[in-house]
Amino acid sequence: MPELPEVETTVRDLRKVILGLKIKGIWTNLKSSNPHQKETIKNPIYFKKFKKEVIGSKVVSIKRRGKNILIQLNNQKTILIHLKMTGHLLFNNHQKNKYIHVIFYFRGNKNLAFSDLRKFGKITLLNSPLSLGPEPLGFNLKIKKFIKIIKSQKRKMKQVLLDQKVIAGIGNIYSDEILWEAGIHPETKAENIPLFKIKKMFVVMKKILRKAIKLRGDSISDYFNIDGQKGKYQLHHKAYQQTGKKCFKKGCSGVITRIKIGSRSAHFCSQHQKLKFLGS
Repeated sequence: MPELPEVETTVRDLRKVILGLKIKGIWTNLKSSNPHQKETIKNPIYFKKFKKEVIGSKVVSIKRRGKNILIQLNNQKTILIHLKMTGHLLFNNHQKNKYIHVIFYFRGNKNLAFSDLRKFGKITLLNSPLSLGPEPLGFNLKIKKFIKIIKSQKRKMKQVLLDQKVIAGIGNIYSDEILWEAGIHPETKAENIPLFKIKKMFVVMKKILRKAIKLRGDSISDYFNIDGQKGKYQLHHKAYQQTGKKCFKKGCSGVITRIKIGSRSAHFCSQHQKLKFLGS
């Protein structure tokens, strides 16, 4: 699933090409009677309402909140796009893609297409503020606040990083990479992690996410930029999907191991990420 760096890359690219453009039409072949998708364009009734609200409106800003893309229009409406597991957006570049399920048409013969192999993506209108935790790269998340958040959690650290209501934007890939760099076992209870480790995690979290944005995201799975190009962070993995490989940490004799925590996979070093803190 695209995470903070991939969504941030997409948002920054979209600002360059669709800001100020007017939406003149929308197409989709998605149809669902699932009640959980009632308020998305997968519901044909909602799609009619959606089209009425956005066609003729101009894009005035594009932001990211967690893993969500927020496209604000000049009529005070905001389009929310969540890429989910296999989604990505393509600008004027979808003709050879067989997984296109939504197309926004703009004035000037321009278009923005949504490719989604597994059709889990979400497009809707934002009706209320998103209930998410602080942004890892946001100015409001200082070290003291981060420590307080981590120390308040009784769950395993991997689960805490994945919880969007605790910290927004981090998923499976970057949680593994952050914990590897910080030397924290993914099963360690967050409340038991010593302060020096939490401080290190805070620093490496920002470092890793910024590096991934600079490398235009991670394309180990289905993610592509809006120009159809892959990101390059997958070339720098130290833990995620590195099962059986010798640890990259200098002087470490460990091997990358994979376990399940709940329904999610966790990859970590068997040596420098040992489960050793009191009460872990």
